[in-house]
Amino acid sequence: MTTIYHNPRCTKSRETLAILEEKNEDIKIVKYLDTLFTEQELSKVIYLLNISPIDLVRKNEAVWKEKFKGKSFTDNELIKIMVDNPKLIERPIVIKNDKAIIGRPPQKVIDIL
Repeated sequence: MTTIYHNPRCTKSRETLAILEEKNEDIKIVKYLDTLFTEQELSKVIYLLNISPIDLVRKNEAVWKEKFKGKSFTDNELIKIMVDNPKLIERPIVIKNDKAIIGRPPQKVIDIL
């Protein structure tokens, strides 16, 4: 089972999903703006991605610029900020077994299939 944390309004997310479908993956689609992450779930995803929480933040989003830009946060605070503001989470995230990747560019997803 391959899980994609998906935003259907995002071109890169749609392109990544199309690649998964092309490869005949058994796909679980999670629309993360509708089905929100818990702090524990997002922490696990960040661990699987092998990145720091700040690396998952979409820093060009208006909410980041208005509320958070230029301030310092702990990793736990950043995770809470993303859980409370899911638009800030980079997308799409694809997980297969114990591997995860951000589909930017979408072709990167092939690396974990």
